Amino acid sequence: MGVGLLGTGHYVPTNVVSNKDLEKIVDTNDEWIRTRTGIEERRIADDNIDTSDMAFYAAQNALKEANVKAEDLDMILVATVTPDTPFPSVANTLQDRLGAGKIASMDVSAACAGFMYGVITAKQFIETSAYEKILVVGTEKLSKITDWTDRNTCVLFGDGAGAAVVGPVSEGKGILSFELGSDGSGGKDLYQSKETDYIFMNGREVFKFAVRQMPESSVNVVEKAGYQKEDVDYLIPHQANIRIMEAARERLGIAEDKMATSVKKYGNTSSASIPIALSEGVKSGKIKDNDLLVLVGFGGGLTWGAVALHWGL
Repeated sequence: MGVGLLGTGHYVPTNVVSNKDLEKIVDTNDEWIRTRTGIEERRIADDNIDTSDMAFYAAQNALKEANVKAEDLDMILVATVTPDTPFPSVANTLQDRLGAGKIASMDVSAACAGFMYGVITAKQFIETSAYEKILVVGTEKLSKITDWTDRNTCVLFGDGAGAAVVGPVSEGKGILSFELGSDGSGGKDLYQSKETDYIFMNGREVFKFAVRQMPESSVNVVEKAGYQKEDVDYLIPHQANIRIMEAARERLGIAEDKMATSVKKYGNTSSASIPIALSEGVKSGKIKDNDLLVLVGFGGGLTWGAVALHWGL
């Protein structure tokens, strides 16, 4: 048996904030944002919607697609850097709201690479037969830690949640290889400020790191899985910046229509970006049974993670 994703789901707020909307509140313009980031609009949650609410909606969708009841889950892992409160964890709140029973639940903090860390953590529990079905959620309300007067960061981020049920799949399917890593010396380039509680980013340094690490990790997991770059059917990179994403796509040598590009609709949703893009790919039919997928992300820490997997049960 392998370990794979039994079902996916996502949720994004209904409130759309376009680049034109941002022109009214900060010194920027639509063309500048689109050409440098690929972002056209983002979703921003209302005050009455918090991180755990979005996690709940995404989780419901994933459980339905997987045909798994909440009471059949053995564990919940939630990747987030914007919990409702420092504690209890979003995972604890989600466990209670789903009616999942008194199962193990905890949050994972690896910024935009959080979902990858969560999926690989789930894989270990399942492979050791400790647990069978684990819900992994990436959920962020980045709007509450974004400085809406800072044109360098406020144009980038959005809110949303994506989820997947991880469990046993048939031999040859599921996760084939993975890579996780971190470099704490780069923490100074992307962090939440103690003084303001807002996101700080040294865009130039993060860009240099990402255009090197994302392609490298993508190639690494493909080779670890025993495949060639040409075998990749679909690439789902962290939806941070179209230029960074294109660097990974070009390194793999795959066609433009074989890469998820939800960044233009949702912006950078941190740990939620990969599962949202994955869920959309499944529901649109772009991802098909037995496709070789590469999921790859990077984030504050600095952290990174990548997975190669065969889609299907």
